Amino acid sequence: MGAQRVAEVEAEARQRLAGAADEAALEAWRTAVLGRSGSLTAVLRGLGGLPEDERRAVGAAANTAKAALEAALDARREDLRRAALANVEALDVTLPGRPAPRGRLHPVTQVRRQILDIFARLGFATVEGPEVELDEYNFGRLRIPEHHPARDMWDTFWIDSASSAGASMLLRTHTSPMQIRYIERHAPPIRIAVPGRCYRYEATDATHEWMMQQIELLAVDEGLSMANLKGTLQEFARQMFGPERRVLMRNSYFPFVEPGVELSVDCFACPGNDPACPVCRGSGWIEIMGAGMVHPEIIDAAGYYSTRYTGFAAGMGVERVTMLKYGITDIRAFYSNDPRFLAQF
Repeated sequence: MGAQRVAEVEAEARQRLAGAADEAALEAWRTAVLGRSGSLTAVLRGLGGLPEDERRAVGAAANTAKAALEAALDARREDLRRAALANVEALDVTLPGRPAPRGRLHPVTQVRRQILDIFARLGFATVEGPEVELDEYNFGRLRIPEHHPARDMWDTFWIDSASSAGASMLLRTHTSPMQIRYIERHAPPIRIAVPGRCYRYEATDATHEWMMQQIELLAVDEGLSMANLKGTLQEFARQMFGPERRVLMRNSYFPFVEPGVELSVDCFACPGNDPACPVCRGSGWIEIMGAGMVHPEIIDAAGYYSTRYTGFAAGMGVERVTMLKYGITDIRAFYSNDPRFLAQF
């Protein structure tokens, strides 16, 4: 009687399997027949109640039926796969493939690398510094003590927590702190370029953002003068913008240099006399960096004699250089994440 029940279960299972038309139906069939509560599994679980001789015969028949049904399931699954492929429209292998979209570097990143490459050819090594900075390095050692009016030049994001020593901390407002950090640990001659993000709590417009990237230059050696600074910056402008671009240097004030200058490049968005120009506002010039001779007090504070060593420093905005290079009129476009804008580069 037991062997006959096995044959009946197998016959019924094969009949149901023949009607399974998709993967879901095959899975339902497998659960109903071979699963933990399936019909064939129930036969195997009932072997314990049979006499020994009959148990051996029914067990062998059930195992044989299980193997046969598993093979039938695999065969049915393969038949369905082949039938599905037969209904798929033929693939024309002569058609060209669809190009996969490729990522690219952000335009500011591209220009930052170009700037660093130019200064590397001029002998400047690239170093980096912390974005979360101590008040001492961001202001104090740059001759901008607490309550000094020059602090109003940099609207600052302050950090609520202090350092382990209780010192005030902030998001650096410029890359100039690395002047101090580097010169106090390295002896002249020094020639470094310092890239990094800076943060300022200020209103945004066509030429200002609350976060920007800067590249700081520092050179300290015997006999450096304003002529070296001017030659270095003019060569940078020539290599970055081409020989036709005009460059203007004029006096400016920064507490950590003496004398100080600003470097500007002629406006690309107007002839130079349009008061409605959103880029230069009618001045005809766009400032891209501040610069000057390192103040003698900074050199003396680092342990070197300003009577022997002199230096120059400069800090440029990478976004503004990028605007000049590509003729972009609004700095806010860089961080709008508009793929239509970014895909141009």
